[in-house]
Amino acid sequence: MSPPGGVSGMVSGAVAGNFDFVAIFAAGIAAGMVNSIAGGGTLLSFPVLLWLGRDPIVANATNAISLFPGSLASAFGFRREIAGVRPLLMLLLPPSVIGGILGAGLLLVTPSRVFSTLIPYLILMATALIALKHPLERVFRRPSASAMGDAGATPPRTHGNTVLVVGQLLVAIYGGYFGAAMGIMMLAAYGLAGLGDIHQRNGLKTVSATVINGIAGVVFVVSGAVAWKDAALLSAGAVIGGYAGAAVGRRMKPRAIEILVVLIGLGATVLQLVRSH
Repeated sequence: MSPPGGVSGMVSGAVAGNFDFVAIFAAGIAAGMVNSIAGGGTLLSFPVLLWLGRDPIVANATNAISLFPGSLASAFGFRREIAGVRPLLMLLLPPSVIGGILGAGLLLVTPSRVFSTLIPYLILMATALIALKHPLERVFRRPSASAMGDAGATPPRTHGNTVLVVGQLLVAIYGGYFGAAMGIMMLAAYGLAGLGDIHQRNGLKTVSATVINGIAGVVFVVSGAVAWKDAALLSAGAVIGGYAGAAVGRRMKPRAIEILVVLIGLGATVLQLVRSH
């Protein structure tokens, strides 16, 4: 017979394991749904991994690799819009790749204790960007016939090229390091550069984000920083959530989802500040 304590421990472990399973899977569904409607799903899935006791760097790497399939599917969906701005995409791909590698590498050399201290402020910054998404779009929206040419297909010249490439590199470094709300940064940057067509901007943002997440994911996988069981649960949930999000999105206004994400982000910020002190 097993001693009573041994049986109790086994039962407790099984209950805890089942709770983790359900919580991570549900977080994946919620993140996939929110990403398909408004963006900001990372602010739902990443904190759940932290609250379940995962190492913060492993949690971030796992979250990044888990949401990659959904990003790839979205990028494929924007193939028509991308066809009209292919020269600009070619300009943005190198800094996206380099920045993704640098950001992922920077995360891996950051001590977990230091990253834990930064987490509340990273979440707060991402939450603020989501809250300011529409004002930023209005501020940075430019006519498509400005720097990008009448069709929006050619990159801005010289000085504009340099600013756009440097800006993309900085966003990609952030994306490889943490990534939440980096799409909003890119939408604002492309609007500032003069790309007025919102569908083309979304296409560029989605493909660039997929490249950044993908290359950072390769770095995380090679370094062994991914918790594969958690990643599988998050990915499966995200696929279901992304599919369900299309139906939910027809009934709910994206702004309502964004407000919910902002409230969750603020709550996560407060909880992480309490945990880190």
